[in-house]
Amino acid sequence: MSYNAYITTKSIEGEEDGPLAGRSVAVKDNISTEGVPTTCGSEMLANYVPPYDATVVERLKDAGATIPGKTNMDEFGMGTTTETSAFGPTENPAAEGRVPGGSSGGSAAAVAAGETDMALGSDTGGSIRCPAAFCGVVGIKPTYGLVSRYGLVAYANSLEQIGPIAPSVEEAAELLEVIAGPDQHDSTTRDAREAGSDYDFAAAADGDVEGLDIGIPTELVEGADEGVVETFWDAIEELEAQGASYHEVDLPSVEHAVEAYYVIAMSEASSNLARFDGVRYGRGGEYEGNWNEEFAKSREEGFGEEVKRRVLLGTYALSAGYHDKYYKKAQDARAWVKRDFDEALDEADVLASPTMPVPPMKMGESLDDPMQMYLADCNTTPVNLANLPAISVPAGETEEGPVGLQLIGPAFGEKEIIRAGSALA
Repeated sequence: MSYNAYITTKSIEGEEDGPLAGRSVAVKDNISTEGVPTTCGSEMLANYVPPYDATVVERLKDAGATIPGKTNMDEFGMGTTTETSAFGPTENPAAEGRVPGGSSGGSAAAVAAGETDMALGSDTGGSIRCPAAFCGVVGIKPTYGLVSRYGLVAYANSLEQIGPIAPSVEEAAELLEVIAGPDQHDSTTRDAREAGSDYDFAAAADGDVEGLDIGIPTELVEGADEGVVETFWDAIEELEAQGASYHEVDLPSVEHAVEAYYVIAMSEASSNLARFDGVRYGRGGEYEGNWNEEFAKSREEGFGEEVKRRVLLGTYALSAGYHDKYYKKAQDARAWVKRDFDEALDEADVLASPTMPVPPMKMGESLDDPMQMYLADCNTTPVNLANLPAISVPAGETEEGPVGLQLIGPAFGEKEIIRAGSALA
């Protein structure tokens, strides 16, 4: 069965030797690949072919990986279902008739369907962890700065990270080892060793959770679907049986995290997508008369409804008279979220929650109700606001489909969440 997991299927061969030799790694279609189209799931970039490779693509090729193609995604990463793609929705191989999650739904679906060994996605507010949860695979959102964003088409620069999706925690950790590390092309990257860590992530996937102290934020469990909550607690009990313990922690700020996230993300998107005007990038044409009208025409034809909605809301939030009312308050809330996470992680080794508060939605269910889609991100967006690492591992299934367990660690604490996650997957 075809799940429409790919936008472009063109093999990119890596070196003959390397840690990923003989394995395939699909790449989300907002990550630049020299000579191979990079569309971001948008008509605006339907004919765009990058002249260079993203840093993570260079590292994949150097490691011997074969890239089988570019995976489908919500347009410019804006969505939770991979239904806003200009190239059609992706199906969920693990839950027939339901969405694969988003925006990296093509990457997760390709892994779940066995169409690639592993894949890369990008995570701005949960876009790796959500599809990993919905498709029953593993996804890691790294600490901000661990992986280079050079060559990633920007949606919201201060929030997004590239990360791995794989069938198991160990395989995801192996892929993370390859793509992590500082990059001279990205000044936001940091050397993990300077933060007291290292890059030996795969060795951490030893499943040893004896003595692990898990903090469970009640705010991220209450209100979740009943079947999701039951599956979550079953997974916690499994970790307990292997020697871990848990206690409840408070994250009062997460009540406002979704609002803060969308104000910040949409504001940054408004700025980033201004370049797509039909002159520098996008759908060009013969310009006659009023340039503003021609720009508007290019953007009207090139952008989908969800992208237009977010650009307009972001422009409004940044406009004169509203910057302090919305954007500044959102940044204040972001600082509050980060402080709450830091305090909670002072009392625990990792934090745990359901990755998504709901099981995979039926195809088409959330398209007519954007608010439903935005609120579904309530457990994942706070992690991006705090710039922390998180992993989603399969926790079990409900009648509606797979459920993911999210484990959150301190900054550059990838080894902690990998070790905890490997006890389950």
